Amino acid sequence: MLSTMVILLLLGFPMMMPLIIATLAAFFLFFDMLNPTIIVQQMIGGVKPTALIAIPMFIFSADIITRGRSADRLLDLVMRFVGHLRGGLAVTVAATCTLFGAVSGSTQATVVAVGGPMRPRMLKAGYDDAFTMALAINASDIAFLIPPSIGMIVYGVLTGTSISELFIAGIGPGLLILVMFSAYAIYYAWRHRIPVEPKASWSERLQAIRRAIWPAGFPLIIVGGIYGGIFSPSEAASVCVLYAVVLEVLIFRSVKVTELPRIALSTGLVTAVVFILIGAGAAFSWALSYAEVPQTIIAGLNLHEASPTMVLICIAVAFFIGCMFVDPIVVMLILIPIFLPVIRSSGLDPVLVGTMITLQVAIGSATPPFGCDIFTAIAIFRRPYMDVIRGTPPFVFMLLTTSVLLGAFPQIALFLRDLLTH
Repeated sequence: MLSTMVILLLLGFPMMMPLIIATLAAFFLFFDMLNPTIIVQQMIGGVKPTALIAIPMFIFSADIITRGRSADRLLDLVMRFVGHLRGGLAVTVAATCTLFGAVSGSTQATVVAVGGPMRPRMLKAGYDDAFTMALAINASDIAFLIPPSIGMIVYGVLTGTSISELFIAGIGPGLLILVMFSAYAIYYAWRHRIPVEPKASWSERLQAIRRAIWPAGFPLIIVGGIYGGIFSPSEAASVCVLYAVVLEVLIFRSVKVTELPRIALSTGLVTAVVFILIGAGAAFSWALSYAEVPQTIIAGLNLHEASPTMVLICIAVAFFIGCMFVDPIVVMLILIPIFLPVIRSSGLDPVLVGTMITLQVAIGSATPPFGCDIFTAIAIFRRPYMDVIRGTPPFVFMLLTTSVLLGAFPQIALFLRDLLTH
């Protein structure tokens, strides 16, 4: 199955084809005694969980606000308060990526909405282009941790873990990454003597706060609504769509009603790709499980006798390496069923494991050679591959440091979860 996938990927087939063809090849070569309709049943079963309804809703709301003014208002808010500090522009990018992540939940939408308008300003201020692009790419990964997170929804569906608890657990690591990136940005600006921006007056700051109040409603809807018992994560996603339409169409008037069908079509295309991957991944995972591949791998690694810390390290390394080469959702669909038995037997908190996996997926998405956010940046910034990845090593180091800290101090993720659920 692995050989089939590698060969088809090298031949340039889209990711869904290697998954499906590898599953079919294994089925007809090794499971010929079974009815082929099982594959179709597994694919349909993969996209049946109602929690997956949240994915197209969050994508749709992200598409609407990316075309609107929410990102500009969040940028302006952060800029008014920290823009005058040494490194303030870079801190603004990191902080806005965090805020926009809480609005969109999409790393690629964050690269587009924040990296696009801020790169020219940072270049004009004297920042190196490699640093600028690397900051936008890696800071966008915070969007994968800060709720809403599509990765956490997929993990929750595959493992039966509470999606609302996963959402809240991602806030701590996301804020820790923001602090690290901000500290490095300030150090970079001092070292390269980047000039500071003019300081905003308090009247300008108050105006920026008023302008950003409406976009700030998104995290309140998601976190406050879910933990206030008002609605479920799936219902929160639908409310986000309604809120985005009201915000951008009626209040800001930055998106016309006639544009919504075109935006919905774009969302439909992205959702179709995601759901085909989920369905194909479900069939692929079933084939692995039926052939007892997870049990064989776990037995070979002797993880059933390993300590919980060693299990967590193995999971983190596997997902980090996998996402450097393959689409994050595909990696989750393949590896989570393999590790699920040992996660349950190890006594690890499934919310902690889900947060660690989501963090590794976020890191891998921005790490060479094939991190998906890198290719988004290439398309947005129109720069060659080597220029885009040249500045990434310090950021990847900080992200990996966050992984180590999360493993050593689980309360980074679990403190807020425990506070809100007990």
